[in-house]
Amino acid sequence: MSKNLYGLIARFETPASVMHAAEKVRDSGYTRWDVITPFPIHGMDAAMGLKRSRVPRFTLAGGITGFTLGMLMIWWMGAVDYPLIVGGKPYFSPIFAFPISYELTILLSAFGTIAGMFILNRLPIHYHPVLKADMAARATDDGFFIVIEKDDPKFSVEKSRSLLEEAGAVEIGELED
Repeated sequence: MSKNLYGLIARFETPASVMHAAEKVRDSGYTRWDVITPFPIHGMDAAMGLKRSRVPRFTLAGGITGFTLGMLMIWWMGAVDYPLIVGGKPYFSPIFAFPISYELTILLSAFGTIAGMFILNRLPIHYHPVLKADMAARATDDGFFIVIEKDDPKFSVEKSRSLLEEAGAVEIGELED
Protein backbone atom coordinates (compact mmCIF):
# COMPACT_ATOMS: atom_id res chain seq x y z
CA MET A 1 0.00 0.00 0.00
CA SER A 2 1.44 3.35 -1.00
CA LYS A 3 2.00 6.10 1.53
CA ASN A 4 -0.31 8.68 -0.08
CA LEU A 5 -3.10 6.34 -1.14
CA TYR A 6 -6.26 8.07 -2.42
CA GLY A 7 -8.14 4.89 -3.25
CA LEU A 8 -8.61 2.15 -5.81
CA ILE A 9 -9.56 2.51 -9.46
CA ALA A 10 -11.00 -0.39 -11.42
CA ARG A 11 -11.61 -0.60 -15.17
CA PHE A 12 -14.55 -2.43 -16.71
CA GLU A 13 -15.11 -3.38 -20.35
CA THR A 14 -18.77 -2.51 -20.97
CA PRO A 15 -21.48 -0.20 -19.64
CA ALA A 16 -23.42 -3.24 -18.41
CA SER A 17 -20.45 -4.53 -16.44
CA VAL A 18 -19.80 -1.19 -14.76
CA MET A 19 -23.53 -0.91 -13.97
CA HIS A 20 -23.48 -4.35 -12.35
CA ALA A 21 -20.30 -3.44 -10.44
CA ALA A 22 -21.84 -0.16 -9.25
CA GLU A 23 -24.79 -2.09 -7.84
CA LYS A 24 -22.40 -4.43 -6.01
CA VAL A 25 -20.40 -1.54 -4.55
CA ARG A 26 -23.62 0.21 -3.48
CA ASP A 27 -25.02 -2.97 -1.92
CA SER A 28 -21.74 -3.50 -0.05
CA GLY A 29 -22.34 -0.24 1.81
CA TYR A 30 -19.64 2.02 0.36
CA THR A 31 -20.45 5.73 0.49
CA ARG A 32 -17.37 7.50 -0.91
CA TRP A 33 -17.01 6.19 -4.44
CA ASP A 34 -17.74 7.25 -7.99
CA VAL A 35 -18.25 5.92 -11.50
CA ILE A 36 -16.38 7.49 -14.42
CA THR A 37 -17.67 6.82 -17.94
CA PRO A 38 -17.13 8.43 -21.34
CA PHE A 39 -20.87 8.99 -21.78
CA PRO A 40 -23.99 8.98 -19.58
CA ILE A 41 -25.38 5.55 -18.81
CA HIS A 42 -29.13 5.36 -18.34
CA GLY A 43 -29.97 4.01 -14.88
CA MET A 44 -26.53 4.63 -13.36
CA ASP A 45 -27.95 7.04 -10.76
CA ALA A 46 -30.22 4.29 -9.46
CA ALA A 47 -27.41 1.73 -9.63
CA MET A 48 -25.24 4.04 -7.52
CA GLY A 49 -28.09 4.82 -5.11
CA LEU A 50 -27.93 8.56 -5.78
CA LYS A 51 -30.76 10.85 -4.76
CA ARG A 52 -32.41 13.34 -7.08
CA SER A 53 -30.29 16.41 -7.81
CA ARG A 54 -30.93 19.65 -5.91
CA VAL A 55 -29.89 21.82 -8.87
CA PRO A 56 -33.54 22.40 -9.98
CA ARG A 57 -34.12 24.26 -6.70
CA PHE A 58 -31.46 26.78 -7.72
CA THR A 59 -33.10 27.03 -11.15
CA LEU A 60 -36.52 27.67 -9.61
CA ALA A 61 -35.13 30.28 -7.22
CA GLY A 62 -33.42 32.06 -10.13
CA GLY A 63 -36.60 31.96 -12.21
CA ILE A 64 -38.81 33.33 -9.44
CA THR A 65 -36.25 36.04 -8.72
CA GLY A 66 -36.05 37.00 -12.40
CA PHE A 67 -39.82 37.18 -12.84
CA THR A 68 -40.24 39.22 -9.66
CA LEU A 69 -37.40 41.60 -10.55
CA GLY A 70 -38.86 42.12 -14.03
CA MET A 71 -42.28 42.98 -12.67
CA LEU A 72 -40.84 45.25 -9.97
CA MET A 73 -38.56 47.00 -12.44
CA ILE A 74 -41.41 47.82 -14.85
CA TRP A 75 -43.67 48.86 -11.97
CA TRP A 76 -40.95 51.13 -10.55
CA MET A 77 -40.19 52.74 -13.90
CA GLY A 78 -43.81 53.18 -14.95
CA ALA A 79 -45.51 54.08 -11.67
CA VAL A 80 -42.84 55.66 -9.45
CA ASP A 81 -39.72 56.78 -11.29
CA TYR A 82 -41.29 58.29 -14.43
CA PRO A 83 -45.10 58.16 -14.25
CA LEU A 84 -46.43 59.05 -17.68
CA ILE A 85 -49.88 58.26 -19.00
CA VAL A 86 -49.72 57.46 -22.70
CA GLY A 87 -52.94 56.83 -24.59
CA GLY A 88 -54.92 56.23 -21.40
CA LYS A 89 -52.84 53.22 -20.41
CA PRO A 90 -52.27 52.61 -16.67
CA TYR A 91 -48.98 53.35 -14.95
CA PHE A 92 -48.43 49.62 -14.52
CA SER A 93 -49.92 46.59 -16.19
CA PRO A 94 -48.54 43.05 -15.97
CA ILE A 95 -49.33 42.64 -19.67
CA PHE A 96 -46.74 45.26 -20.61
CA ALA A 97 -44.25 44.00 -18.03
CA PHE A 98 -44.44 40.39 -19.18
CA PRO A 99 -41.78 40.39 -21.94
CA ILE A 100 -39.00 41.74 -19.72
CA SER A 101 -40.11 39.51 -16.84
CA TYR A 102 -40.08 36.50 -19.14
CA GLU A 103 -36.56 37.27 -20.37
CA LEU A 104 -35.25 37.87 -16.84
CA THR A 105 -36.87 34.61 -15.72
CA ILE A 106 -34.95 32.68 -18.37
CA LEU A 107 -31.68 34.56 -17.74
CA LEU A 108 -31.69 34.19 -13.96
CA SER A 109 -32.85 30.55 -14.22
CA ALA A 110 -29.78 29.82 -16.32
CA PHE A 111 -27.53 31.67 -13.86
CA GLY A 112 -29.17 29.79 -10.97
CA THR A 113 -28.56 26.46 -12.70
CA ILE A 114 -24.89 27.26 -13.29
CA ALA A 115 -24.44 28.54 -9.73
CA GLY A 116 -26.17 25.43 -8.35
CA MET A 117 -23.90 23.11 -10.30
CA PHE A 118 -20.80 24.99 -9.16
CA ILE A 119 -21.89 25.06 -5.51
CA LEU A 120 -23.22 21.51 -5.21
CA ASN A 121 -20.36 19.96 -7.20
CA ARG A 122 -17.79 22.04 -5.30
CA LEU A 123 -16.38 23.39 -8.55
CA PRO A 124 -13.88 24.37 -9.77
CA ILE A 125 -11.68 21.41 -8.90
CA HIS A 126 -8.27 22.10 -10.37
CA TYR A 127 -6.79 18.75 -9.38
CA HIS A 128 -8.09 15.27 -8.75
CA PRO A 129 -5.99 12.15 -8.08
CA VAL A 130 -7.80 10.22 -10.82
CA LEU A 131 -6.11 12.46 -13.39
CA LYS A 132 -2.72 10.96 -12.44
CA ALA A 133 -3.82 7.38 -13.16
CA ASP A 134 -2.44 6.06 -16.44
CA MET A 135 -5.58 4.09 -17.25
CA ALA A 136 -7.90 7.07 -16.60
CA ALA A 137 -7.12 8.51 -20.04
CA ARG A 138 -9.42 5.82 -21.46
CA ALA A 139 -12.35 7.36 -19.52
CA THR A 140 -12.83 9.84 -22.36
CA ASP A 141 -12.92 7.15 -25.02
CA ASP A 142 -13.89 3.60 -24.13
CA GLY A 143 -13.09 2.99 -20.46
CA PHE A 144 -15.57 2.52 -17.64
CA PHE A 145 -14.20 3.01 -14.15
CA ILE A 146 -15.16 2.80 -10.51
CA VAL A 147 -13.11 4.71 -7.95
CA ILE A 148 -13.40 3.84 -4.26
CA GLU A 149 -11.82 6.39 -1.93
CA LYS A 150 -9.78 5.37 1.11
CA ASP A 151 -11.81 7.85 3.22
CA ASP A 152 -14.79 5.51 2.97
CA PRO A 153 -15.51 3.89 6.35
CA LYS A 154 -15.69 0.42 4.77
CA PHE A 155 -12.49 0.82 2.75
CA SER A 156 -9.79 -1.78 3.06
CA VAL A 157 -7.35 -2.32 0.21
CA GLU A 158 -7.76 -6.10 0.29
CA LYS A 159 -11.54 -6.21 0.73
CA SER A 160 -12.20 -3.43 -1.76
CA ARG A 161 -9.88 -5.02 -4.31
CA SER A 162 -11.60 -8.41 -3.93
CA LEU A 163 -15.03 -6.78 -4.27
CA LEU A 164 -13.97 -5.10 -7.51
CA GLU A 165 -12.48 -8.36 -8.78
CA GLU A 166 -15.72 -10.20 -7.99
CA ALA A 167 -17.64 -7.46 -9.80
CA GLY A 168 -15.68 -8.17 -12.97
CA ALA A 169 -12.93 -5.55 -13.06
CA VAL A 170 -10.46 -6.07 -15.89
CA GLU A 171 -7.76 -3.95 -14.30
CA ILE A 172 -7.38 -2.58 -10.76
CA GLY A 173 -4.87 0.05 -9.66
CA GLU A 174 -4.06 2.20 -6.67
CA LEU A 175 -4.51 5.96 -6.87
CA GLU A 176 -1.97 8.21 -5.20
CA ASP A 177 -3.10 11.46 -3.68
